[in-house]
Amino acid sequence: MTLLIVFCALLALILLITWGKCNAFIAFLVISIATGLCLGIPPGKITKSVQKGIGDTLGSLVVIIMLGAMLGKLVAASGAAKRITDVLMKAFGEKNIQWALMLTGFIVGIPLFYNVGFVLMVPLIFSVVYQYKLPAVYIGLPMLASLSVTHGFLPPHPSPSALVGQFHANMGLTLLYGLIVAVPAIIVAGPVFARSLKNIRSVPLQTFQPPVLPEAEMPGPANSFLSSLLPVILLAVTALLPLIPATQEGAWPSLIAFVGDPITVMLLSVIVATYTLGIANGKSMKAVMDIYGDAVKDVAMIVLIVAGAGVLKQVLVDSGVSDTIATRLQNWPIHPLVLGWLIAAVLRVCIGSATVAGLTTAGIIAPTIGQLNVEPNLMVLSIGAGSLMFSHVNDAGFWMYKEYFNLSMKDTLRSWSLMETIVAVMGLIGVLLLNLVV
Repeated sequence: MTLLIVFCALLALILLITWGKCNAFIAFLVISIATGLCLGIPPGKITKSVQKGIGDTLGSLVVIIMLGAMLGKLVAASGAAKRITDVLMKAFGEKNIQWALMLTGFIVGIPLFYNVGFVLMVPLIFSVVYQYKLPAVYIGLPMLASLSVTHGFLPPHPSPSALVGQFHANMGLTLLYGLIVAVPAIIVAGPVFARSLKNIRSVPLQTFQPPVLPEAEMPGPANSFLSSLLPVILLAVTALLPLIPATQEGAWPSLIAFVGDPITVMLLSVIVATYTLGIANGKSMKAVMDIYGDAVKDVAMIVLIVAGAGVLKQVLVDSGVSDTIATRLQNWPIHPLVLGWLIAAVLRVCIGSATVAGLTTAGIIAPTIGQLNVEPNLMVLSIGAGSLMFSHVNDAGFWMYKEYFNLSMKDTLRSWSLMETIVAVMGLIGVLLLNLVV
């Protein structure tokens, strides 16, 4: 009966968001409270579960999400992303345009939130399409695959960052493992898969192209690369430093832990970018702060959805259902990493949101992670991969792609939806292979 209640709760959550068109945060609250009552939590304690779920989830995450949004917005507004693209295009040449755009999407996609990255990168794709007279889908899909993978796999994006917290994983190691898994997934779903899409006719809408910044107003190449990738550099360095014997004594461990904390990393990155991409690039402090204010508005709903998922997780913990689920999962003839991927994939197909799918899956599995004998960093990546499975009509990204590229429904499904599916499957394969050596 307990598992039936959880199943019905998840089904009701899916129906509220998809069929009922309910706001995801409200849906999470309603379903979480109803689930708590059905699982026997006293009414007077349910509100405490709600408060604890929101507090525990956002306490360590809201700063990372907000600072990440600020950095991403500044990277876009300053022209740093455009500069990165220009440099890579010159380095790769016309014959390797796909690879140049794919690498651009990967580099820019790490600090940028998905929707911001999509809106920013698509016009760059169009400019290449018009300049070299090449098929838009064939040229653009590798870049979009990069954006999708960074969104689902790599911190500081909301879902993987939240999963790191829920599974008590290490953000630096998750990022390093994520990079290892992400590269093959992007190559197969991008340049390799795009070869079969050359015959798709697409006439991108010119009205979607934003004005391009003058050359003099954009930051230099080194500045653009370093400022955009500083969070990755800091996380990678602080994850590797403890492996050096000399850093294992004295004040080094506490210093590395402080600098490597995601909040410190993102704060340092934003402070540096405020100067390098803002003030040193001719912007006033007020103009930079206005950009940051807009960035907060862009991700406000994401933060609420993350909070809602935390509420559902806390209700499942407080009701004791997590112990029941753990017992049942241990008897399933399926690897825990595959199970996490499968649950996230099903929720993604049903709900449409990769973030909601990932966080909901974490709410089910996180309380049992200690009993599953699995590497938590790999579980983060497995769920992240599953949350990207088969984007279709209930996903905003599906419609953005369709309308920006001016495609038919059939061509959107055979290009975008299959690309997302390949990313999800390749991600799972990569995680399982990495699990053999970690």
